[in-house]
Amino acid sequence: MFIKTLIDRMQLKKDPIKYYRKKGVTIGKGCKVYSSVSFGSEPYLVTLGDNVRVTGGCKFVTHDGGLWVVRNMAQEYSNVEKFGKIVVGNNVHIGINTVIMPGVTIGNNCIIGVGAIVTKDIPDNSIAAGVPARVIKTLDEYKEKKLQSVDYTKNLTYEEKKKYLVDKYCR
Repeated sequence: MFIKTLIDRMQLKKDPIKYYRKKGVTIGKGCKVYSSVSFGSEPYLVTLGDNVRVTGGCKFVTHDGGLWVVRNMAQEYSNVEKFGKIVVGNNVHIGINTVIMPGVTIGNNCIIGVGAIVTKDIPDNSIAAGVPARVIKTLDEYKEKKLQSVDYTKNLTYEEKKKYLVDKYCR
């Protein structure tokens, strides 16, 4: 058991996409999924479209664990469970430590803010954040605001980027 766990961890670190696909998650092209993501006990109920980024600490919850209490109330409920598929569209960013609950669909071209708990569907071209998550603006509103103050550093080397950022923000 220990060796299998160790091998799993090594495979997860080496190629998270391959590892999660092997566990049953449907993952599209061009995705980035951090190794600290949890797809829960039913990973085969999760589908990610193309160009989805799921950052560290995110959790996909595909069942209602609260039924534990109901199962213990009467013998007739001892076998009940409730599941829900989670579908994430194309071109989506899911921020650090987000929790996505059962039965949720996130549309195309969406950004989910850090620490959000997504309990309801998020429509295409939306920015959602909060607990519970709610749509706070459209993608066009977000883009218009952010492009006023961006830094063009994506293609710089580490040292070039560091110098630029220190010069701009630390002096």
